[in-house]
Amino acid sequence: MTACAIEATAQDHDGAVGGTRFTIAADGSYAARLAGEGEALFPERWTLDGPEPYAVPLPLAQPEDRDAQLLPLADGRVLIGRRVAGRYTFSLLYPTGPETGELPLGAVEAESVRLLPPSPDGMGAYALAVGEHSTGVWRVAGGEFGPEHVAEVKGRCTGGIWLDRAGRLLALDRQVDGGPVKAVAVDLERGGEVTPLLQITDESHDRLLLADHDSGLLLIRSDAPSPGHERLGWGVLGSTRPVRFPECLRSADAALTPFAVQPGQVLTPEGCAVALRVDTDAGSWVGVWRPAARRLLQLPAPDGWLAGSGLWTHDGVLLLPYANASASCGLARVEGAAEALAPEPVTPPARAEPAGGERSDRPRTPVMCKPVPLQQAPLTGRTAPG
Repeated sequence: MTACAIEATAQDHDGAVGGTRFTIAADGSYAARLAGEGEALFPERWTLDGPEPYAVPLPLAQPEDRDAQLLPLADGRVLIGRRVAGRYTFSLLYPTGPETGELPLGAVEAESVRLLPPSPDGMGAYALAVGEHSTGVWRVAGGEFGPEHVAEVKGRCTGGIWLDRAGRLLALDRQVDGGPVKAVAVDLERGGEVTPLLQITDESHDRLLLADHDSGLLLIRSDAPSPGHERLGWGVLGSTRPVRFPECLRSADAALTPFAVQPGQVLTPEGCAVALRVDTDAGSWVGVWRPAARRLLQLPAPDGWLAGSGLWTHDGVLLLPYANASASCGLARVEGAAEALAPEPVTPPARAEPAGGERSDRPRTPVMCKPVPLQQAPLTGRTAPG
């Protein structure tokens, strides 16, 4: 399965995991959220890979603050981060009969710490600690000695998308000295070595929203086509082709936010179905799109949908978690949405388009393992760590 670990609105560019969001483990086996009403909040773990989903409450002696951060691991434990007296403490929660077990891991001394989406290995957990001039990357679970500082990146970083299955390459949206926001790739095994990832124009704000490991498909938000107005685009990791900005993903009265990509489409990014959250004044529902079809299919969401969360199965079924008065833990199945988006014939354009267009040719060479900056004229080279 491919899952998205972030519930975010189109205006929320900090892609970290926090608050009352519904977070899905890297392998789609578990999920976690803050449940309860009012101030009586407690962690709740959902099991998603059985015949039917079910929830297990993980309450402790005291209710949790609304800004507590949760992240499920592949072994069923739930990581929780809490702000306590100017620092962030981390623990692992797990059910022990009728009680909740808690294993303290340690703390990170910082004013602002945000959990990143689950590491692809299913057992590691990382967090960003934003400072005045740089951002620290911390491994807060999965190490040997508690929280460990693994990289320091120059500038203010938000977002956080894993670019490989090994949990080595991390994409962050970075802003340096008040300049434009640019997505960069950070190599955690090389001391935080930074590589440009999105460089659409010199002045554009270019953020990475999702990345699919099988196909290399990247979902991007940028104001390159229309300065001051951000649009959704797509590219391919390792490709030297420019980013495309489909007209069907452009809306004046709705905010579109991708949250899950169909897995298993090896080296065929145009065939990947993408699930999007559609937000309007009238409410939120689900959109499904893929590059080859060049149109957006809009679908009703289940009652009580935990908006902005969901996952695809390998056979193309979209699963949407929900909780309502009649079902406190549910998983709606949307079948046939990917198949309904039949590819349309592509007519070669008469001329190249500098920052967008609808051209959607399949890459002629396999996806490369290292990031290549995506813009009209791809950049080369690396920068020093920091």
